[in-house]
Amino acid sequence: MSRVAKKPITLPKGVEVNIQGQLVTVKGSKGSLAFDVPAGVAVAQDANVLTFEPRDAQTFSNAMAGTTRALVNNMVTGVSAGFQKKLELVGVGYRAQVQGSKLNLTLGFSHPIVFEAPKGISIETPSQTEVLVKGIDKHQVGLAAAKIRAYRPPEPYKGKGVRYSDEVIVRKEAKKK
Repeated sequence: MSRVAKKPITLPKGVEVNIQGQLVTVKGSKGSLAFDVPAGVAVAQDANVLTFEPRDAQTFSNAMAGTTRALVNNMVTGVSAGFQKKLELVGVGYRAQVQGSKLNLTLGFSHPIVFEAPKGISIETPSQTEVLVKGIDKHQVGLAAAKIRAYRPPEPYKGKGVRYSDEVIVRKEAKKK
């Protein structure tokens, strides 16, 4: 059996899990998420502990048991604590500001870039060069942060662009005569 699937998930206080057939619904203080479990995976709940097992001996079912456990664990973490990604804007004149659910970016282009935040995602700008992407769905938070970063990824010579706060940019040396 998958090493990840062997680990049970202990539910934190204030998180409710409802299992109806193959649909797992997780509710917490921050919101609610649902996931349709693949047919080869069995989910069991004992008090506040969730366990995952493959229904048959196939390799695919074994792999999906570990994947399902990881996804449900992310759902439990999301509805209780939430997820966030921090982006930094590096470069002269690179700025960001939030107006409602829209993020206005000035990234050195001839026009400003307007990024519409997806449903369930909130965007904050603590300063003009920092962007915080927050939400309960880990996939949606990562996807929104990656789309913002894709407008101007960091370049290797001066390091200018939009980068994750924990990202390390390997610098290249400039061409010599």
